[in-house]
Amino acid sequence: MKTDIQIAQEAEMMHIRDVAAQYGIEEDDLELYGKYKAKFSDEMMNKLEDRPDGKLVLVTAINPTPAGEGKTTTSIGLAQALEKLGKKCMLALREPSLGPCFGIKGGAAGGGYAQVVPMEDLNLHFTGDFHAITSANNLLAALLDNHIHQGNELRIDTRQIIWKRCLDMNDRALRNIVVGLGRKVDGFVREDHFVITVATEIMAILCLAEDMADLKRRLAKIIVAYDLDGNPVTAGQLNAVGSMAALLKDAIKPNMIQTLEHTGAIVHGGPFANIAHGCNSVRATKTAMKLADITITEAGFGADLGAEKFMDIKCRMAGLKPDAVVLVATVRALKYNGGVPKANLAEENLEALKKGICNLEKHIENLQKFGVPIVVTLNSFITDTEAEYEFIKNFCEERGCEFALSEVWAKGGEGGIALAEKVLQTLEEKESNFKVLYDDEMSLKDKINTIATEIYGADGVTYEPAAAKMLDKLTDLGFGNLPVCMAKTQYSLSDDQTKLGRPEGFTISVRDAFVNAGAGFVVILTGAIMTMPGLPKKPAAYGIDVDDEGKITGLF
Repeated sequence: MKTDIQIAQEAEMMHIRDVAAQYGIEEDDLELYGKYKAKFSDEMMNKLEDRPDGKLVLVTAINPTPAGEGKTTTSIGLAQALEKLGKKCMLALREPSLGPCFGIKGGAAGGGYAQVVPMEDLNLHFTGDFHAITSANNLLAALLDNHIHQGNELRIDTRQIIWKRCLDMNDRALRNIVVGLGRKVDGFVREDHFVITVATEIMAILCLAEDMADLKRRLAKIIVAYDLDGNPVTAGQLNAVGSMAALLKDAIKPNMIQTLEHTGAIVHGGPFANIAHGCNSVRATKTAMKLADITITEAGFGADLGAEKFMDIKCRMAGLKPDAVVLVATVRALKYNGGVPKANLAEENLEALKKGICNLEKHIENLQKFGVPIVVTLNSFITDTEAEYEFIKNFCEERGCEFALSEVWAKGGEGGIALAEKVLQTLEEKESNFKVLYDDEMSLKDKINTIATEIYGADGVTYEPAAAKMLDKLTDLGFGNLPVCMAKTQYSLSDDQTKLGRPEGFTISVRDAFVNAGAGFVVILTGAIMTMPGLPKKPAAYGIDVDDEGKITGLF
């Protein structure tokens, strides 16, 4: 069996100008990064403003397990299948982070015969967007510390600096550090912190900004610290906006690549869904909808995280309305939720399936709260049995969902025809009555409680004193009308990653909160979630290499 990277490296790619031409994009509208990658020019995106929007389909999944679900693989295979059925389709995906690529997760370009290429470029430096975001973030950090060193005209309280430095790598040693050690000219000594680039507010801003003017407005609102009187200090007050925008000038432009079957893919932005809002850029999604009949996009991790944030943050801010949702599961993952060890998942086990399918059931119920039609798909494995398929199919149809098997990993677009037909049927026959879960006017605590009880299934929420105090402060500062972005483990509906299936009788523990004023949401830290991941005992980096001909191996 060939690995994903072997399949990708053997693929015959079209020149990106020819991929773009399929969507009516001229070469002059592209900014080429070699033969197979390009950015869209601002002029090209402006030309599209008067075009009608195509349909928007969100792909999400059950809670991730070690058994694998295949959300990105399904998204890519579905797009390829829709093209085979004569529909002009475009993907709108996130860029992968280097952290998980070298950590535990591996690459994020799909799998098997449902991949986007060039796979190695995408998983590594791509077009430099993440490097630009990292640089802009750390420039603001440097300007902040320099302001304090040069006299601190803004009277910044060095005990209340909330802006953190970043790196797009899993590096636990950088979570809590001390800066300014040494001589007087080396700055003030203070505690500092690093987050991974994909958890930064700059990443969120880039993904939510409509254009350069909006980007600069949002950058100016970033709160970096509080002064000695408790008032916010912003990036705008530090005169950081122009230079940060200059670093992000190209990064704000969406990137285009292709699938193995030459379907267009706009891949732009990459916030994590467990510690950020988990969606690709608004610009990428809106551009795709102008270029195609159907846009397939995805949101990170399980529907309790990525899909909730897609609906309640991205759609709310951008005025988007999804027409359908594809919910991905696997037989193996459902059996894992039913208590079967990973080593035994290949064996038919209907009892474990009946026990574990409650996770899928909860995600169906959650998505139905948003008023969007649902298609459930099973990413098939060779060890699955017909009895297992039949049980899941009946379970989904009894709950008002369409159902289809997906074999895109093994067969590419051809293996997604059944799923594509169900999606088309849903788009034609079922109307989306999309609505967000909560109103802007609700208090921050009520918004948190609504997500915790209705989406996670919790009995309620508990707050550490510092978190409760900060929520009161943010409300007093005028941020109470913002949506909330819950930072929570992806492995469970609860904030305890060991609780599989559909946990009951638990509360969500909120330990901290802060505002991303530029992005436009309040971040809520729950449980033991961290914004700078660490590496596992055997990182994926151990298996990655480059041969004498310059070919990368072991990336996934």
